[in-house]
Amino acid sequence: MVVTATALSAMLVLTGCQTTSVAKEVSKLATERNEEAPRRTLRSVDGGLDYFKQFSNPLPSSPGFFPVGVWLESIHSQEDIRRDNEAGINVYVDLTADSNLNLLDGDTPFALSSSPSNDDNGAVLADEPDMWAGPGDATWTGNWPGQGPACEPDGERCGYTLQKQLAAGVDGTKMKYANYGKGVTFWETDQEAARFINEFQDVVSADNYWFTDPNICGLGEGARLVEGERALSEGECRLAANYGWTVDRVRSLVSPQGSKPVWSFVELGQPFDASTEAATGPQIRAAVWSSIIHGARGIVYFNHSFGGDCRSFHVLRERCAEQIRADVTAVNMQVAELAPALNAPFLDGAIQHGDSVHSAVKIHDGSLVILAGAAQAAAQETLFELPCLAKGGGAVTVLYEDRTISMEKGTFRDTFADGNAVHLYLIEGAGPLCTP
Repeated sequence: MVVTATALSAMLVLTGCQTTSVAKEVSKLATERNEEAPRRTLRSVDGGLDYFKQFSNPLPSSPGFFPVGVWLESIHSQEDIRRDNEAGINVYVDLTADSNLNLLDGDTPFALSSSPSNDDNGAVLADEPDMWAGPGDATWTGNWPGQGPACEPDGERCGYTLQKQLAAGVDGTKMKYANYGKGVTFWETDQEAARFINEFQDVVSADNYWFTDPNICGLGEGARLVEGERALSEGECRLAANYGWTVDRVRSLVSPQGSKPVWSFVELGQPFDASTEAATGPQIRAAVWSSIIHGARGIVYFNHSFGGDCRSFHVLRERCAEQIRADVTAVNMQVAELAPALNAPFLDGAIQHGDSVHSAVKIHDGSLVILAGAAQAAAQETLFELPCLAKGGGAVTVLYEDRTISMEKGTFRDTFADGNAVHLYLIEGAGPLCTP
């Protein structure tokens, strides 16, 4: 069956009933728990579903809201907002100084802003100070990149001071957000990076543009994935699974573990003049799902392109990017439709497979939703095992692909065509058999 928004909602038991064919397959599921299955644990999304409720004028905490934003956009008309909303954007992650926040109506899109406003839903601190100001407590001169020395004395590091000062200027009840870069992910010690991640903001992200950055595969950067021993090959580097690695890196620094949401950046155009190609639709989709599989609680698109034939600060609004807009809109609609499941607990330890695929299992309304993405560039066939379902079989619905897979004794197989392959599976009614 073709999975539409209505059909998907029905399958997730959100609004409707099952189709007859799926119901017949579901009836084959075991009704007896496999008590010999390996231990499984439920894990809440980072910060908990109600995390945003603690802030003034907050982002929604409803299960149906999963943040999907664009970075540093401008809004000058209702048409700008309409176009972005139609593409599935539900939050502006900072806005240009000339943007008119009065155009926002308090509904989607929401807005985080580095310029204080009564109309925003959170404050944005400095972007990437781990790179241009560095990990240190020296005096911040007040200069931004390109304005002269950032720290006093010149040559010292003042990134902690900078973020501390900016955070102190935010109303204490307002949510604070900050994004970091290669300092946190590659260059700094865990102790140095952890101060950036933990001390200044309530929601955090880091941007590594694995598909388009001309330098990220080299020593001192992406080489960290192989313990710094060598540069990454193109196949190892230009891989959607690495967006999940970046999320893992940031989440590993959060203390206490899982105590605040981590968002993920994905580029839409060519963020660098030296980029030879823009990210493609399949790459963007795979990067988004890799991020979510690894625990990202929000997606932020870098919507600026400084190379190639479609240079813009508003990629999603440009005629030259119509295909990217269509591809991004499609994945955003999937994220929105699946938001109640994405905000539901993880069921860790429920699924087993080889290392060449990354996955996450969600348990929602009595069903299992399995998110799986390739972690290698080459094509592969993967065996999935769910020991908690080993005493039965049934059908696994592959969402958005108009197909089902037969599951026998808790196992099923599927193919992943390349490094951008992502499959989203639904096993209806399996939740009670797999809960701890």
